[in-house]
Amino acid sequence: MPAQHDIVAETELWDTYAASAFKDDAEPNFCLTQYAGHGPGPELLGNPLSVLEIGCGTGRALACLAQRGIAAKGVDLSPVMVKKITTKWADVGAEFVCSEVLEYLGEHEDAYDAVYSIFGAAWFTDPSRLFPLVRQRLNPGGVFVFSQPPAIPGAYGPQGMYKGGFAGKAMYTYRYSYRPAVWERLLTRAGFVTADVEVLDAPHPGHIGTLLARAVAP
Repeated sequence: MPAQHDIVAETELWDTYAASAFKDDAEPNFCLTQYAGHGPGPELLGNPLSVLEIGCGTGRALACLAQRGIAAKGVDLSPVMVKKITTKWADVGAEFVCSEVLEYLGEHEDAYDAVYSIFGAAWFTDPSRLFPLVRQRLNPGGVFVFSQPPAIPGAYGPQGMYKGGFAGKAMYTYRYSYRPAVWERLLTRAGFVTADVEVLDAPHPGHIGTLLARAVAP
């Protein structure tokens, strides 16, 4: 059975996250892994003229792409975060939209050369619903890239996740975890012609790696 997401409750959760994650002195930066300077960067997107980030968070990655002259748009569920990043990155030309990602992808017909998620919506959204919508929003030959932590062995599918600590108000969401081969099957079932998913080792032995996925639309 699919996880039942409470969008109102999750909006509150991500608003709370925005208050702690956003930094006034942040600089543009595109990094697909959780380790600065480690792993591939925007080259996985190819050479896009337009990009959409789903679950854009602090906006640093989009700001980096916008500075390169790419038409860059981001979608995020948190109105608090979208307000902050719209002000923060006003000079770089990136556009930020406050919306639930499935609703946004389903209601808008804009197409992009690349769609990506860095520990964002691809981690927190049912892939059986998300991936077909992403494919529809890609131009022919467009690229979908996402990164997130790999699954904990034996813990697959939707996983409940508390945020903001384990005392006080219960604030939680669901994340989605699968083996790389399962992610690849989910992507090809959604209509992507190629799908490559791997777990990149952390820069230090025994540390958490990064699941990296890249799929190409027909």
